[in-house]
Amino acid sequence: MKPRITYLLFMIWALLFVWPATTLWAQEENMADPEFTAMMAEIRSLRNQDRRVEALESLERATKHAEAAENTQQIIRCDFMYAEIYLDLERVPEAQFYYDRMNEQLETVEYFYGNAAGLYIDARISSMEGNNNLALSKLIEAKKESNDRNLLNRITLSEGEFYAQLPNSTDRAITRFNALRENSDPFEKDYLRARAFMGLADIYIAQDDTENAISNAENALKLAQDNEFAKIYEYTNRLLVSLYQKTGQYDQAIPAALSLLNLRDSLYSVESDSVKSSRYNELMNKTLLEQVDRQRAEISELSESASRSEITVILTTSFLTIISLLAISLYRNNQIKLKTNDLLQTKNRELQLARDAAVQAMEAKTNFLSTVSHELRTPLYAVTGLTHLLIEEKPRKNQLDHLKSLKFSGDYLLNFINDILQINKIDAEKLEPLEVDCNLHKVLNDVLNGLQQSAKEQRDELILDYDTQIPSHLLSDPVKLSQIFMNLVGNAIKFTKDGQVEVIARLLKREGEYAHVYFEIRDSGIGIEAERQESIFDSFEQGSIQINREYGGTGLGLTIVKSLLGLFDSTIHLESEYGKGSTFYFELKLKCKDLLIEELPFEDAKVDYSFDDLHLLVVEDNKINQVITRKMLSKKEITCDIASDGTQAIELAKANRYDGILMDIHMPGISGVEATIEIRKFDPQIPIIALTAISLDDSLEEFYAAGCNDVVTKPFKPELFYDKIGENISEARVRKSTT
Repeated sequence: MKPRITYLLFMIWALLFVWPATTLWAQEENMADPEFTAMMAEIRSLRNQDRRVEALESLERATKHAEAAENTQQIIRCDFMYAEIYLDLERVPEAQFYYDRMNEQLETVEYFYGNAAGLYIDARISSMEGNNNLALSKLIEAKKESNDRNLLNRITLSEGEFYAQLPNSTDRAITRFNALRENSDPFEKDYLRARAFMGLADIYIAQDDTENAISNAENALKLAQDNEFAKIYEYTNRLLVSLYQKTGQYDQAIPAALSLLNLRDSLYSVESDSVKSSRYNELMNKTLLEQVDRQRAEISELSESASRSEITVILTTSFLTIISLLAISLYRNNQIKLKTNDLLQTKNRELQLARDAAVQAMEAKTNFLSTVSHELRTPLYAVTGLTHLLIEEKPRKNQLDHLKSLKFSGDYLLNFINDILQINKIDAEKLEPLEVDCNLHKVLNDVLNGLQQSAKEQRDELILDYDTQIPSHLLSDPVKLSQIFMNLVGNAIKFTKDGQVEVIARLLKREGEYAHVYFEIRDSGIGIEAERQESIFDSFEQGSIQINREYGGTGLGLTIVKSLLGLFDSTIHLESEYGKGSTFYFELKLKCKDLLIEELPFEDAKVDYSFDDLHLLVVEDNKINQVITRKMLSKKEITCDIASDGTQAIELAKANRYDGILMDIHMPGISGVEATIEIRKFDPQIPIIALTAISLDDSLEEFYAAGCNDVVTKPFKPELFYDKIGENISEARVRKSTT
């Protein structure tokens, strides 16, 4: 009896720990089984799209189909696919289980595909254990055993990836990946191409070949996007964010970073992965329990011919084995929880990195545009200044026409640069609305008066419908309100001919110290097509290319309006019918200041300043600008000395007596702000006017705090330039002479 019991015990332990399938007789695989073929195609697609839970569920159905048909070769194919999927998930114990089960079945049947597939799985396991050389040798053996095109392509892909990890083997890796770029695989053509492009991108990054890296990553991303290869899509987006930033392609980096943020948004993805991990365990445990059920059935058969004592020993052994399996399962679940916690921390870090990358790309773009707009002002000052001087020198009529065109182009370019700077300041959160005394009726009147000439050229009628119930004095930001209305009314005039533009202001309600005011700008112009109304507030959008060509403009006006209203916590709305006009409307919540006395209307009197015998110090580092400024001053018979930098300006101000100083702010060495601070230490009275091509980081408050009396932004209108000199320098000289 004892030898028999020992033999039975050995068989039970072998069944439970090696988990072999029941004995299968060798048979031909039914290659003409369309249902099984369709199942395998679905499994490959789900696996490549990283929908592995669904792939495993489909694979379970395919396995049952093969077992019902008692088709050993189909069962081997299913076990091979199980092993591949679990290796993709880096779950080696589960992959090893199916690999062992596949090998057990291969002992009972001759199947060329199974031998090659087994070597391929063994090679992948060796690579995951860090032995790529051994893995490559097994892949070479696998190639000799198979003529299946899909398996050979998979082997080629693994060779490329293994060679890429070995020193001095990059060329071999590139050869394998290039072979897959134009493969003719019957099942996974696009997936293999995407993986090949991704592998090439990684290699070129390591070689610092950014151009080829971007090209291959973009190809991989396109294939991943078209075919929903989730992991490849995520990985290539991450690569491209880094590569675009490296090459300064910030407009490309931002969408890639945002795609990455959307893909890995919040903790949802982590919870999703945790759920997937639990589902993998359920599927694996289900397989183990099915094995136990089979073994119980075998025990039941044995019990019919065995003695009671033999059955007791066998049942006891089975019970202990099941307890062991449960203990192993509990241990695995505990390990999964620990791994999930690690995954949570890792993905949080990745999310933070992606967010930082998006912010960094946005900041870099903002700083780049700010620098460009600032640097353009210096040559533009030369263009507008020289044009003004030439116009004043009484040119011939044909020359005057050209000069006026040049002046128009300079003004257009200046407006464009100002718009870019304005948007950058808003995007960089460097603009905040002020709360100062604001007469809303005066703001609207000033805007309409300033646009009267444009309206006359278009033969438009400007109408202001102002509600007298609106409080006379409010606390707001009149400059930003003027910018909003200038853009909206200016746009309405530009797109309206022989019509009317109406500005409406209505008091909706008073709530304590706040007034809710409704504004509407209505025109009878060309209108906006319905499908373009949503995008009309985007940067550089003007409805269509034809509109841009006919009416000109930058397409930034409405973007600025939308952004400025955002500073006031307001939103702009649009109603328009193509060919019949447009209406823009919004509401503002404005703080009232009723205690202010109503201003008496008055007309600004034009002051004629005396510039006789004025002698100024001009601080300017640009040679062309020195010539232009000197020439403009000489037109008013003002003499000047020139300082090319801040240090020289300080020395000249100490050694000479000047009526005033025109101070450039941005200079090499000592800046205009620093020079002003130094001059104020020994001459606190001399008028100083800052001349600056203002940039994103410039602050007018900083200029005034340093000691400047006024600020003029370059390039400037000559009339404004002379008025500032008159207000700050001529009048200061008059006051000084009378005291």
